[in-house]
Amino acid sequence: MLGTVVNTLAIIGGALLGLLFRRGFPDKIKFTIIQGIGLAVVLIGGKMAAETQNPLIIISSLVVGGILGELVDIEARLKNLGQWMEARFSNGDGGGEFTKAFVSSSLIYCVGAMAIMGSLESGLRGDHQILYAKSMLDGISSIVFASSMGIGVAVSAIPVFLYQGAITLSAGFLQGILSNQVVAEMSATGGLLIIGIGLNILQIKEIKVGNLLPAIFAAIGFTYLFQILKL
Repeated sequence: MLGTVVNTLAIIGGALLGLLFRRGFPDKIKFTIIQGIGLAVVLIGGKMAAETQNPLIIISSLVVGGILGELVDIEARLKNLGQWMEARFSNGDGGGEFTKAFVSSSLIYCVGAMAIMGSLESGLRGDHQILYAKSMLDGISSIVFASSMGIGVAVSAIPVFLYQGAITLSAGFLQGILSNQVVAEMSATGGLLIIGIGLNILQIKEIKVGNLLPAIFAAIGFTYLFQILKL
């Protein structure tokens, strides 16, 4: 769990540092920074999505994942959680900004190959190097995110800790399921969701990224299915 703990602390520390910078930025600078963040998030997601070896896996995963996500309404549950935390941590003066920051940054930090593989390596071999590298990246990005979006970025460390911690603790079971190809397709599917987050940040189109989250795990089944069918 050491790697996950370090990752969690890096996000919190970076976010708190970003909040110090935030006070000195006028609104027009904050707006421009947010636009830059949105473009960077789209770039990161596009790079991840390009790793797929079979676009049909992503398409199938998004369809099935979207259906499951809508049935559970994950997006609404995430927003409700964010709003509850906003009431607890931001004195009710966030104007919804806290919730947006919490949901967006939580998804960005949890989706991706480094979160999955780093947690597996940490649990199976006690090797925390991948999570240490992720901690550095997340810590730096949280400075930028928090300087523009606020304290919600720091609170996103909670789902990161729970998500990566769960993978670490169940690493022995997951080792036989998450092959390199499976992780690649999960990461590629997650990359498209990160593009969706970027579009939300840029306010180009509101995409229910939360309701598409099951697609990442649906990619596991479709990867094996397509291997059997040799598609």
